[in-house]
Amino acid sequence: MSTAVRRTGGRPDRKAFTEPALWSLVGNTPLIPCPPVHPSAGPPLYLKCEWLNPGGSVKDRAALYILRDGVARGELPAKRVLDASSGNTAIAYAMLGAAAGIGVTVCVPANASAERKALLETYGADVIFTDPLDGSDGAIRAAGELAGRRPDQYWYADQYNHPANARAHYVTTAEEIWRQTAGRVTHLVAGLGTTGTLMGTGRRLKELNPAIELVAVQPDGPFHGLEGLKHLATAIVPGIYDPALPNRMEYVTTEEAEDAVRRLAKQAGLFVGWSSGAALVAAGRVLCDRPAVGPSDAVVVVIAPDSGIRYLSERRQ
Repeated sequence: MSTAVRRTGGRPDRKAFTEPALWSLVGNTPLIPCPPVHPSAGPPLYLKCEWLNPGGSVKDRAALYILRDGVARGELPAKRVLDASSGNTAIAYAMLGAAAGIGVTVCVPANASAERKALLETYGADVIFTDPLDGSDGAIRAAGELAGRRPDQYWYADQYNHPANARAHYVTTAEEIWRQTAGRVTHLVAGLGTTGTLMGTGRRLKELNPAIELVAVQPDGPFHGLEGLKHLATAIVPGIYDPALPNRMEYVTTEEAEDAVRRLAKQAGLFVGWSSGAALVAAGRVLCDRPAVGPSDAVVVVIAPDSGIRYLSERRQ
């Protein structure tokens, strides 16, 4: 059902904004068991299939809540939404914006995969490609500079600092996982990029059961191939990140993540993205560290942000 929202913030109330039906399709993704990525990992892991969101990634959730905030503030659709992204949030903005008549401009590293670039073009987003050597931090700086120069034209969403990013997961992802596991979830494993997924989902799950362990996943160094993830020690740390929230931090190499992706595809017919592979590696370590835990004791949920389809054009040795 569509929702009408009135413009606020002192702007003329020209007309009500009605959410398009597409927006209602975000979330409620399935949770499925998958085989462990390590032979001695023990009980099965559970995969939160975020690639089944309409835009193909977990970022649909944060983008939706951020756009809703812009509408509520009266900034959208009068202005263009502007943000920086490594790719998936940009696609989510472009898809949701196209459905709602909201213009979208995104700053994206130029080494984004060909699939991501094609999707952004298809949805009609304006894309500013930034130096690939600067990664997502370069895109953040470019977006901030453009927003400062043209505040009349752009509403800068700033997903790395916008509280709606984490709130989307607090309200939706956490509640879905709690319901889908009947409250039995013991571990949540998620990669750190904007950090919104772990911050929002983890905070709510901790409220529901303080014993739940939150496992954060990072690349093992600043130069890596895990798109969407940040090596926080050498990157701009998102303002929404709370380092006190995770119980455990795991560092994963690009090669480990890619190996996990290939194995999962062959063993279970599930082709996930590289950041999902990194989370699976981390989850396997958690289970390997708990040899006395039986299959009925651990319920480890891994957030799988996207599928591997968006990476097929990249050469992998």
